[in-house]
Amino acid sequence: MNLSTNNPPKYAHRFFQWFCRPGLRDSIEGDLMELYNERKKERGKRNADQKFILDVLLLFRPGIVRPLAGIVNLNTNGMYKSYLKIGWRNLLRNKGYSLINIGGLAMGMAVAILIGLWVFDELSFNKYYKNHETIAQVYRSSIFNGEREVNTPLVTGLGTLLKTEYGQHFKNVAMVRSRTEERVIAFGENKFVQAGYFMEAEGADMFSLDMVGGSRSGLKDMKSIFLSESLAKKLFGNHDPINQVVTMDARWDLTVTGVYKDLPKNTTFSDATYFAPLSLYIDGWATLDSWDNYFVNVYVQLYPGGDFEETSKIIKDVMLSHVDAESVETKPEIFLHPMSQWHLNSEFKNGELVTSKRMMSVWYYSAIGIFVLLLACINFMYLSTARSEKRAREIGIRKSIGSLRGQLVQQFFGEAFMVVAISAIVALAAVQLSLPWFNAVSGKNMALPMGSPLFWAIMAGVVLFTALVAGSYPALYLSSFNAVKILKGTFKIGGQGLVPRRILVVVQFTVSIIITIGTIIVYQQIQYAKERPVGYTRDNLIELRASSSEYKGKYQSLRNELKNTGAVEEMAEANYSVTDTRGWNGGFSWHGQKYSQDFNINFVTHEYGQTVGLEFIQGRDFSRAFPGDIYGILINESALDILGLESPIGESLNWSPGGHNQGDYKILGVVKDMVKGSPYLPTDPSIIFLSYRDLSWLYIKIKPTVAPNEALPKIQSVISSLVPSAPFDYTFADEAYAAKFMAEERTGKLATVFSVLAVAISCLGLLGLASFMAGQRTKEIGIRKIMGASVGSLWKMLSKDFVVLVIIACAIAIPFSFYLMHNWLAQYEYKATISWTVFVATGIGALALTLLTVSYQALKAATMDPVKGLRAE
Repeated sequence: MNLSTNNPPKYAHRFFQWFCRPGLRDSIEGDLMELYNERKKERGKRNADQKFILDVLLLFRPGIVRPLAGIVNLNTNGMYKSYLKIGWRNLLRNKGYSLINIGGLAMGMAVAILIGLWVFDELSFNKYYKNHETIAQVYRSSIFNGEREVNTPLVTGLGTLLKTEYGQHFKNVAMVRSRTEERVIAFGENKFVQAGYFMEAEGADMFSLDMVGGSRSGLKDMKSIFLSESLAKKLFGNHDPINQVVTMDARWDLTVTGVYKDLPKNTTFSDATYFAPLSLYIDGWATLDSWDNYFVNVYVQLYPGGDFEETSKIIKDVMLSHVDAESVETKPEIFLHPMSQWHLNSEFKNGELVTSKRMMSVWYYSAIGIFVLLLACINFMYLSTARSEKRAREIGIRKSIGSLRGQLVQQFFGEAFMVVAISAIVALAAVQLSLPWFNAVSGKNMALPMGSPLFWAIMAGVVLFTALVAGSYPALYLSSFNAVKILKGTFKIGGQGLVPRRILVVVQFTVSIIITIGTIIVYQQIQYAKERPVGYTRDNLIELRASSSEYKGKYQSLRNELKNTGAVEEMAEANYSVTDTRGWNGGFSWHGQKYSQDFNINFVTHEYGQTVGLEFIQGRDFSRAFPGDIYGILINESALDILGLESPIGESLNWSPGGHNQGDYKILGVVKDMVKGSPYLPTDPSIIFLSYRDLSWLYIKIKPTVAPNEALPKIQSVISSLVPSAPFDYTFADEAYAAKFMAEERTGKLATVFSVLAVAISCLGLLGLASFMAGQRTKEIGIRKIMGASVGSLWKMLSKDFVVLVIIACAIAIPFSFYLMHNWLAQYEYKATISWTVFVATGIGALALTLLTVSYQALKAATMDPVKGLRAE
């Protein structure tokens, strides 16, 4: 049949000829062409072409489509069953290799699953809130010292303005106290220090609190409070908490108008155990239209379809017409920062969003997970190819009886899939067992989502991907053997398998060494910051929140009673924690020269310096012997640098915060910098004032000769007798300071575990490979022993190849890891220097571990009876 004269679409026609079974092709093709000619005559060529293409596509179905190229007409199910049976027999026949393969892959997959859970938890942060896609926080950027700084605390006037004059752009606007407030919540004899937030009533709807009692509108009354489900349980047990009255700080009676489900850990406000009205917090000292006190965060919810960037442009300059002239000079601008970015993308540099440390951690762990899984796949690859000689005869026979390369590829992929599937089951069991530990180390609350179809779909994808990666090289390599040479006995496993195996070993150790060096440098950075001089003494120093109003006016009696116990050296009060940086203020001038810099302000009692152990470098501490010290101040070294005074002692500074003149203060002393904020940042410039008004932190220095477990009951007894409404909820200053390293220590601990596993997987593969190579050289070893070779020389012969490979891996890994860690350290202003000893020690460690791993097999081969070896050959 001359098809060219009929002119059907040639690509459709060729496609049909390609896929149609040969036995059906002629008859179907004849019908197709007949139909095509009829349609062409009746409806025209265009219509006939379209119908022809449609007919061809409809014919592409089982029964008509021919088997794939190279696949002969066999019972497919029987063939796959045979593959699985052979694969299973191979697993049982080579138990040692099977254990190494399954163990390595299971370890790699377990690490990948754990890291996957951690990354998912990070990426899903705040998705618990139903309105998370339309919520944003209002940020403020202003110019200080030539740089644009971004801050979140705002004035209440701004929130009120957005509600009243820009309400058409926002579905909800809610102001929330900018930080958690620790308060004593009490009901009867049950009293607990709890962290929570003061929030406007609109916040409950905006953040879609999941109420288990009461309603979301319950915060409209100033004397109301929402409790978390766990706090309600602690206070009321099984009784209904709604409409019950609790006291806060023994000062306010508040009616419980709502109980909400505890917020998950991966949400903003997860630390909140209560929400109280913002009007209660500001009652008597501030209003909702203030423009000079930055103490609230402002959150907005856009209407569906609203655009954050467009709305930001509209409200960008609204502060300019309301703040004072001094603030106008800083050119304040506001913008909306979407909730989806709060957790991972909230770091700014000179007003521009930069990659945050958290986002870097996500990338870092993701890379580790992928690399550890890759290490396990590499193990599988080179162990499978190393054992190729043992399977060469099987491959030769299969090929000689008609097996095509495609079938052999399927067989080896099938075996890889079976091993990976078994490894996945072992990995899931290991993850389930290790999750409690992993949650404790990572500070998460994760669980395997066994009931989620998405999870199982991802697991299936991971198994398939791992099987394809791990099985790819062995399948392509083993299926390429020449059957004729194998059956003639002239086939030799040559350099074509050796070189790739060596490359894989180098890749594996390169990755392991990079991860190990990274882990060591993370720990060095943590240790470096821990050993930084902090400017005060943390030993035996406890701090507790003087949150109850009963503390007022009892300072001296408390101090006397505590010292009378014989366990307390000194006591003092301050308005902020010694391990936290709060209370910034400006408005300082010297001889009319105004300082643009804000200072960290702290108010303390006379004994503060003695209690916390301030280190003086000039002048003196506050003293009760000098009544005029009430107008004295202490400054730290950083503050002195900014003030630029050559002889600061006795100089006077004027302080006029917000334009209100507080007066002149004389500098009494200069103290060493105190590290109160981040230990990785430069010290803040600080000024310390003397005061006895509303100081909310109590400091107690326990005598060094008294054990804390003896001192604490005495201290508790005094506080309970003088301030019965206050719970004895204390913290050791050294523990509070150590908590600053929690994030980095978590990174370090997790990196250590993953690093150990990465090295273990590499060594596991090395052990299997060394065992195989020693077995391959049995005959050579036997002859050498008969010729008089010593055990040492045989050990050297079997080990040197691996040593060379590890040295190459070190040469690649060291410069690469230096580059990576140098960039990682660049995010810290106070950072350790990278020492060459880390690289040398890691290299030596890798070599030692390699020799240790290989030596067992090398010595086993070198000490065996040569006659047995030769007889076996």
